Amino acid sequence: MAILVGGSTKVIIQGITGHQGTFHAGAMLEYGTKVVGGVTPRKGGEEVHGLPVFDSVKEAMAETGATASMVLVPAKFAMDACYEAMDAGIELLVLITERIPFHDAMRIKAYAKSKDIKVIGPNTPGIISPGLCKIGIMPGHIFTEGKVGILSRSGTLTYEIVDWITQGGMGQSTCMGIGGDPVIGINFIEGMELFEKDSETECVVLVGEIGGTAEEDAAEIVPSMSKKVFAYIAGQTAPAEKRMGHAGAIISRGRGTAESKIKAFDEVGVPVAALPSDISKLLMGQV
Repeated sequence: MAILVGGSTKVIIQGITGHQGTFHAGAMLEYGTKVVGGVTPRKGGEEVHGLPVFDSVKEAMAETGATASMVLVPAKFAMDACYEAMDAGIELLVLITERIPFHDAMRIKAYAKSKDIKVIGPNTPGIISPGLCKIGIMPGHIFTEGKVGILSRSGTLTYEIVDWITQGGMGQSTCMGIGGDPVIGINFIEGMELFEKDSETECVVLVGEIGGTAEEDAAEIVPSMSKKVFAYIAGQTAPAEKRMGHAGAIISRGRGTAESKIKAFDEVGVPVAALPSDISKLLMGQV
């Protein structure tokens, strides 16, 4: 069992003929993901890595049976691409594109909710269930099969922590980058609920950062979980006036600081690592 994606997941890539789409299609195929085609309007009939390119998501789904789409189109076209996929009946959208306008992201989220469609992102490295499926841009070689579920707001920080966990002799059940923007699809709470139901996950690691209230909100549901939760908060040493790179890194009225997040986790018994490398140490004996 895996979270949202597995060995049988069929994936299409919207924007497959672009440089990034072509590159990551190849990397996903090499990993073993069942990429079955791609979509670029007016380029139907072409091929990328031997995969058929279609003019529309509806046509691609009809021909391939795909249930998931990775969106790698420019920000100004991302909302239309997501709407097209959702109207075609896609079940999972992995929205890699960054710098999507705030109101576009709000509309995507609201439309997905109305259709009960899962959205990961925007501004996400994607999702991976090691050994089964990778939908995204993460380096697959650092992941290994295991029992640790990971939810993260940061892409590159995710890779560092995963690498430490793997070097510590532990593996991951599923790793999801939820995205660093203020408006995202699946958030920490929804991800934690998915992991709580997953028989292959024994504990959950939350990789957060200063700004926003996602971590404080997540702490509130920890007491209802049967699985142990661990955390790391990026920006613990940042000065009060420091602005982080993510659009979601906004501190307001005392919430969103590293201190408030760590305090929220401390109150519900969640160990918080001081350094990314400490996560694997905290997990020792738990997995």
